[in-house]
Amino acid sequence: MEQYEPDRLSGAQLAAMRRSLTSGRGALTRRSMLRATGVGALTIGGLAGLSGCGIPPAKREGDGPASTDHSADEKRVVFSNWTEYMDVSEDEKHYPTLEAFTKRTGISVKYTADINDNVEFFGKIQPQLAAGQDTGRDLICVTDWLAARMIRLGYAQKLDPSRLPHAFANLSDQFRSPDWDPGRAHSYPWTGIPTVIAYNAKATGGRTVDSVSQLLDDPRLKGRVAFLSEMRDSIGMTLLDLGKDPGSFTDDDFDAAIARIQKAVDKKQIRRFTGNDYTADLDKGDIAACVAWAGDIVQLQHDNPDIKFAIPRSGYIISSDNLLVPAKARHKTNAEKLIDHYYQPPVAAQLAAYINYVCPVDGVRAELTKIDKSMADNTLILPDAAMAAASHAFRSLSAEEETAYEQKFAKLIGA
Repeated sequence: MEQYEPDRLSGAQLAAMRRSLTSGRGALTRRSMLRATGVGALTIGGLAGLSGCGIPPAKREGDGPASTDHSADEKRVVFSNWTEYMDVSEDEKHYPTLEAFTKRTGISVKYTADINDNVEFFGKIQPQLAAGQDTGRDLICVTDWLAARMIRLGYAQKLDPSRLPHAFANLSDQFRSPDWDPGRAHSYPWTGIPTVIAYNAKATGGRTVDSVSQLLDDPRLKGRVAFLSEMRDSIGMTLLDLGKDPGSFTDDDFDAAIARIQKAVDKKQIRRFTGNDYTADLDKGDIAACVAWAGDIVQLQHDNPDIKFAIPRSGYIISSDNLLVPAKARHKTNAEKLIDHYYQPPVAAQLAAYINYVCPVDGVRAELTKIDKSMADNTLILPDAAMAAASHAFRSLSAEEETAYEQKFAKLIGA
């Protein structure tokens, strides 16, 4: 029997949300800051705006209830996604891959980049989901831990494999069966998000930094090391360095990882805990080496050849952002067709070339080479077999574990 998950967030979870909003993956990306765009809510096909209402939250269990599907009569789909997570035309007025979908299928898309943080977004849609009502969205993109929660609560509909032939055939083995959605019954990944070690070769004097132990212990890096303020990334990488599996660790293992990082904090080895605001300091060399997100490193490398990355021999953490059809969505079939659209290699390559995260679609290399060979050769976008095999997912947490672990981590980083 599934344990009850409270509607209200603990203090530790709220603190983690604030960190994500101000400096984590929920903050502006480097690409956002450089381009300073305002493409938050373009409409493809002229669909009306999103709906919403304030219904007191409750809890559901089991698969999300099948809604009456109006896809055949209403050729449209509403898609909510993160900012800077879709290919945009040079004039920033069009979404080419979405327009190609509309042209091919006749299904118009209302695309809105209204997800800034997982917890904040869940707060927007949970009242309708808990009340068994349509959220006004047919397709959403959320990070794996929230996708897991929504599936457990019965807030996501089971997908129809017959409408996902490209997705079923082309999904990379690396992402095929997470512990929170075996066989991808309810979800498909939009992107993979590797957590790796990054370093500025000029700042390290040409030395390679390729292990968490170096970050925590090498006196030549003292005061010039950063870890991420996202618990799953920093703790996960440290668990791997300790020889523990992030997919099956115990409370004692978690405490050992906390103690390992605390020792480095006490001796001032670690300069600070950061969100993606580490990029400027790494670029300048004020931070010599850090735990980092691969998408940031790909973008930094465009401008600074001294920025390098390394995959520790112990492995690295991989998470994912995932497409779900919410319970009671009005256009489920159309949403499934849109998911499948992005698992066609030419479309997947066009998206990967823009967003620079791991592409979860097999068969993309040849298509991406046509666009940019350097991206096709970049294992942070298209992992080779060895890199894929070195990836580890942080296991799903119960509500009680998440609260306890976030409290310990918040104390560690001084949040």
